[in-house]
Amino acid sequence: MSKKLLLLLAVLIGAFIYSKNDQNVEVLPQPALPTQETLIQADRFSFRCDGRQHCSQMTSYEEAKFFLENCPNTKMDGDNDGIPCERQF
Repeated sequence: MSKKLLLLLAVLIGAFIYSKNDQNVEVLPQPALPTQETLIQADRFSFRCDGRQHCSQMTSYEEAKFFLENCPNTKMDGDNDGIPCERQF
């Protein structure tokens, strides 16, 4: 009888210790997946003013928009509506 009682006591102590250790596990939040907007914003930081001025020199609408908003002497918005390269993109 005492062996069964010792075994039961050992199991209970083990379960208690396991449950205490399990409570200390820290669950870290998952990082949010990037949205299309954050990808475009991140891509905008890779652009830099390098003297290009015309739509034919741009590789994307986002690049043309960056140049129009941030670089001097661009010639990509003929009607001054803030939308660059309307005929190209």
